[in-house]
Amino acid sequence: MVSVDGPRHPRAELLDVIIADDEAPAIAELRYLLGQDARIGEVHAAADGAEVLRLIEAHPVDALFLDIHMPGLDGLDIARVVGRFARDAQPAVVFVTADEDQALQAFELAAVDYLLKPVRAARLAETIRRIAEQVQAPQPETGELITVDQGGVTKLIRRSDVRYVQAQGDYARLHTTEGSFLIRVPLNELEEQWAAHGFLRIHRSYLIALHHLAQVRLGKGGPSVDINGAQLPVSRRHLPILRERMSANRVRARG
Repeated sequence: MVSVDGPRHPRAELLDVIIADDEAPAIAELRYLLGQDARIGEVHAAADGAEVLRLIEAHPVDALFLDIHMPGLDGLDIARVVGRFARDAQPAVVFVTADEDQALQAFELAAVDYLLKPVRAARLAETIRRIAEQVQAPQPETGELITVDQGGVTKLIRRSDVRYVQAQGDYARLHTTEGSFLIRVPLNELEEQWAAHGFLRIHRSYLIALHHLAQVRLGKGGPSVDINGAQLPVSRRHLPILRERMSANRVRARG
């Protein structure tokens, strides 16, 4: 039986994973796609939840790719079990399913991602990037997930995936690599809530994630920053604060 603390696993450069699905073709397809990614090491497969637990005991891994609907213990059950492991022993959980309706519950269980079948290679590559980031430095939990509505479907995105935020009246638009999402929260409120998480106001219309800042430019049209390929204006009132924060970050990096 797997202990509540979970097995200890020395993190290696390659990511070892378990695929769990009661349909053999689905396992074969995902195994093939994972095998094309140079960041993936060993890939183990299970047909049900009980087998997943046995594999975790024998082969501690970095991530679980779980179908939701399986005989016996389903994917959500497995996520609850590993959620009781010691924090440093928890494998990342990714749900791979044809069921669009369980996304909210999945992210409440701290899932790294929620992939819909058939899985696209480019989308899977982004998931593997997230897993690698979590293995290297686990993301904070409190306030990390943001609920958004996309075409009438509730979705959760991570604050750490937000590159910048744009004011739109009483709303704010969150810009990520996957797209933009409108939430009913004023930019002023987000500025206060997210200041401690590396976000800085640079303009009356923009809040940026400093760790995604690529470049500051001083052009004829005024100062601007490069965030994820977008050129955003910096107001002259906010420029001294931006320079101060960038200088402080450089000092911390050297230290």
